Amino acid sequence: MTGRSGAARPPILVLVIGAAFLLLVASLVIGSLTSPEYPAFALTRAPPAVVGDSLVGPGTYTLDASATDRWRRFDFGRNATVDSGPWDLAFRRFHLITAPGGGIVDLGPLPFDSVVELPATGYADKSPAPDSTNPAVGKWYAYSMLSHLLTSKHHVYGVRTPRGKYAKLELLTYYCRDAGTACITFRYAYQGNGTRRVAP
Repeated sequence: MTGRSGAARPPILVLVIGAAFLLLVASLVIGSLTSPEYPAFALTRAPPAVVGDSLVGPGTYTLDASATDRWRRFDFGRNATVDSGPWDLAFRRFHLITAPGGGIVDLGPLPFDSVVELPATGYADKSPAPDSTNPAVGKWYAYSMLSHLLTSKHHVYGVRTPRGKYAKLELLTYYCRDAGTACITFRYAYQGNGTRRVAP
C-alpha cells in the first residue's frame, strides 16, 4: 500500500521543474507589460564643424538610428552626423559599420580612460555582407530575456578612419528618452593629427 501511494505522487524533480517554468513564464509576461525606464540622453543636435588636427573628446554623442531603410552616418572629422561627404561610422538599429577603407579593433572591456594609445594593426576593415555589422564589433550588446532590452557589454573599440586618423569608441546604450529604441549613445575621443594617441 505504501509503495502504491508513493508511485502515485509526482517526483519532486517534476514539481521543481514545473515551478521554475511557471516562474519563467510569469517573469516574461511581467517584463513584456512593464515600460522600461530609458536613459536620460538627449539627441545631439550640434551642426557639423571641421575639427582639424586637434584631439576631440572624450565626449558623448547620441543619434537616432531607428530607420530600418537607411544608415545614420557619423564623421569624426566634423564631429557630427552627416548626410553627405566623408564619413567614418554608420549605424542602423543595432548594426555598426565603418566607411570603406576604415576599420575597427575590439580592445575588450577596458575602462575608457585607460586607453591612451591605439594599436597599429588588427583593424577589421569590412563587414561579412554589405548590410551587416563590422565583425570586430559583432554583438556589442547583451539581450535580456526578462526585460527584452539590449545592454552594452562596454567594450572599448579602436577605430581607424579611411583618412588614416584614429578614435576610441565605447557604445553606451541603445535607448534614450527622445527617440526610445535604436537611439545610440557612444563615448569617443578622436585624434585629428594622424597619431594613435587618443588621450591627453
